[in-house]
Amino acid sequence: MPISVLISMFIFSLTMSISPGPINITILSTSLMHGFRKTLPFISGATIGFSLLLIFLGFGFSQTISQSPVFFKILECAGALFIFYLGQKIIFSKPQIELVKNISVASFTEGFLLQWLNPKAWIACLSGISLFTSPVSYFPLILFILIYFITCYLCFIVWGVSGHKLAKILTNTHQLRLLNMLMGGSLVMLSIFMLIQLF
Repeated sequence: MPISVLISMFIFSLTMSISPGPINITILSTSLMHGFRKTLPFISGATIGFSLLLIFLGFGFSQTISQSPVFFKILECAGALFIFYLGQKIIFSKPQIELVKNISVASFTEGFLLQWLNPKAWIACLSGISLFTSPVSYFPLILFILIYFITCYLCFIVWGVSGHKLAKILTNTHQLRLLNMLMGGSLVMLSIFMLIQLF
């Protein structure tokens, strides 16, 4: 396979994974409030969830699903509601950087589900599949999935480490409250925008 195709796969994966979105904002917030180690399950869930979605769509289901506009309407609605749920969870979290059992942490399951309910993830998968699959061999698709898995994991880790480092700069509850409201509010606004576009 030409090196230019591998570079294209990497650039596509990097661009889609590193750009701000519901997953990245949740990772940043969780790492800020609970530390990087507590954020790893969510990061793992989001990465594995996306990779399985890519496999699911890449091996034959993309054509069937792309012919059903009702499916994407349901997906967008469910995704918007789940993003709204995560946004309000961030807004109302306690502005304290400490590991306390009664403060909820974004989980592996939430990371996994958010990818399957995130229209951006579906669009990224379908776009990547259309660009990097071959009608004669599954090898390019398998290679694309592997590159995307590694790139996605590393990009999410960068967001997690950024949140952890940011915790050292934000030292009082007022700053943390403002940041929670900003990050959570952006998710809530995104979910409202998605719902408005549906109706």
